[in-house]
Amino acid sequence: MPVLVVAIAAVAAFIVLIVLFKLVWRVAEPNEALIISGLGAKSKPINGLDSLGFKIVTGKGTAVLPGFQTSRRLRLDSRASNLEVNCVTQQGIPVKVRGVVIYKVGDDLVSIANAARRFLEQQKSMDGAIHELFTGHLRSIIGNLTVEDLILNRERLTSETRGSAADEMSKLGLIVDSLQIQEIDDETGYITNLGRPHAAKVAAAARIAEAERNQEATEREQETERQNAAVIRDTEMKKAEYEGQVQQAAQQARQEVILKETRNAELEAERTEKRLESEIRKPADAKAYEQVKLAEAEREERISYAQAAATEVQLKAQRESEAIRILGEAEADAIRQKGLAEAEAIKARAVALAENTDAVIAQQLAEQWPQIVEAGAGVFGNVDNMVVLNGAQGIEDMLAKALTLGGTGLGLARQLLGNMNVQNGHGQNGSTPAVAPVPVESPKEDLPKEN
Repeated sequence: MPVLVVAIAAVAAFIVLIVLFKLVWRVAEPNEALIISGLGAKSKPINGLDSLGFKIVTGKGTAVLPGFQTSRRLRLDSRASNLEVNCVTQQGIPVKVRGVVIYKVGDDLVSIANAARRFLEQQKSMDGAIHELFTGHLRSIIGNLTVEDLILNRERLTSETRGSAADEMSKLGLIVDSLQIQEIDDETGYITNLGRPHAAKVAAAARIAEAERNQEATEREQETERQNAAVIRDTEMKKAEYEGQVQQAAQQARQEVILKETRNAELEAERTEKRLESEIRKPADAKAYEQVKLAEAEREERISYAQAAATEVQLKAQRESEAIRILGEAEADAIRQKGLAEAEAIKARAVALAENTDAVIAQQLAEQWPQIVEAGAGVFGNVDNMVVLNGAQGIEDMLAKALTLGGTGLGLARQLLGNMNVQNGHGQNGSTPAVAPVPVESPKEDLPKEN
């Protein structure tokens, strides 16, 4: 909060300073001078003179204390004052002179001080003072000149007027930029009469000159007519000659036209023949040639297609026959290898069986023992309830009785041995293969059911 108050106070103080600066500071424009009077407003001595009692500021700014000092502005730009003076010349002829004076306040401090003392509060009255000043000087100067001097030497009038008024203008703090005499009139017609002799002389000279010009013009017209007649005669002669030449040229032109028409007809015939040749015969030849080439290309294409098809069929037949041959060889080799393997197995089995029949049978029984046990257990397949007496001994007696009564185990062993001999292709020890006995089902005993 204190920071905000300090910031607001600083901004307010800055604004107050700006307002005070605007109230105190005054700036002189390029076309004006500030005249400051009051407490402490004194200028330095100028050209050995004492202080003016006020301060002059041009082209810069200065501080003015409100209530203690006052600043006013003096314009330094150019002003114009129109002059209209009724005068009498040295010859006593009244004339009216119109002109314009362009003046301004001097740029030096002395001129500004003099103008400030005289016109600071009455700057609009400068034009009236200048008018009265130059009116008096013009009247005094024109009174010593003639009308001829006024007309022929206006520069003398303006220079004498500026010179005679220079001292008074300096005292007023003013300088003349330009003084122009625009018009001089007289009511008596003196200036007009001054010009009449010269005008009459000029008019006579003009008439003489005009007559001479008319005479010269007449002579020139006559000469021109003679020249025109000669030109016409020459023209007619040249025209007749030209007409003869034109007729001859026309005849030659007609002959040339006939020759050109004949040549054109010949060229047209040749062109027609060439056009027929280029548009009919050559396109027909090109068409026929194109048809022949198209037929040849089509025939070559059919031949190429047939050859390609035949080659493809031949290659396909060769590939199929080769594949069949390779497959047959592979199958024959597989059959041969299988037969050799089976023969070797049979031979090995026969040798083993001949050498050790019991061992082979035991091996076969061991391999087929699960089927044997399953066949023995089938005796009890239809038993719903069974009561076993004497514990484990009773179970062993029952199983032994079942195997003995059924004969299944022995029959199965014989059947296996018979099958093996049949597969070997010969009987045991060179005997004929025995026919496997058909197992005889043992009568099922009705066991007492457990109550």
